[in-house]
Amino acid sequence: MEYGAAITSLYTKDKNGNDTNVVLGFKSLEDYQNHGYCLGASLGRYAGRIGGGYFEIDGQHYPIYNENGVHLHGGKNGFHKRFWTVEKVTETSITFVIESEAMDEGYPGNLTAKVTYALDDNKVVNTYTAVSDAKTILNLTNHNYYNLNGEGDVLSHELYLNADNFLEVTETQIATGKLVPVSNTPFDFRTPTVINEQEGFTGVDDCFELKDSHAATLYSEKTGIEMKVTTNQPGVVVFTPEDLGTCNFKDDAVFNNYSSICFETQNFPNAPHHPHFPSAILEAGETYVNESSFEFSIR
Repeated sequence: MEYGAAITSLYTKDKNGNDTNVVLGFKSLEDYQNHGYCLGASLGRYAGRIGGGYFEIDGQHYPIYNENGVHLHGGKNGFHKRFWTVEKVTETSITFVIESEAMDEGYPGNLTAKVTYALDDNKVVNTYTAVSDAKTILNLTNHNYYNLNGEGDVLSHELYLNADNFLEVTETQIATGKLVPVSNTPFDFRTPTVINEQEGFTGVDDCFELKDSHAATLYSEKTGIEMKVTTNQPGVVVFTPEDLGTCNFKDDAVFNNYSSICFETQNFPNAPHHPHFPSAILEAGETYVNESSFEFSIR
């Protein structure tokens, strides 16, 4: 869909050969425009949260839109709220492009960003690229909500996260710059664990520091569907919304609390304020690339 360059459905076979839509989607454009959870959308210019209402590049101060000191998903009118243009369609892929003028939402540089969603056998590959004519910061990602049953919730899904640490955050979910070991926390999924069997689980909305390109694996015993997430990014924000509210879902699907789980493969939130985090700087003329794949199989 052009609005937000969003993925609205993704069908794969379950263990019985039945088509299962494994991402949450709405029935109409209006549902997407009136809902605040960025379903399936592309986030930019900066996915996640930046604190303080500003960032700096080479000593230059850039104010950015914020609510209570929190700049979220690119600002008041982020990429997920805009119509992208379809640039190319093939039998197995589609490419969207968006132009963002200098100082759009406070970010320097005239930026051209693209996303290609491509089918590669049993994988969906999301590739974000971008070029700016001035030094800027950038952090793009996709915001699919996955449920491998196509209904209900994900509490019975088994989750593996390839991360020893997650980012400490303030009460307003701004990353402090400190990495916290997942050991002895509800966020330790280094051994595959059924989500509602994880001691202390009350939902996740956190960024994890990835050990390597294998970010996560999600599995549903009910459908037999397994999804492996790989990425070239240093982190993944994992989000399990407790309640999405009243929604008109595609195919009249019915979801419960903890309906889904997001894997937002990206750089660390608030990286511009923490020099020891992976750099979010995009040099003028340099090409930004975020490539992440979601590989499906039956276990």
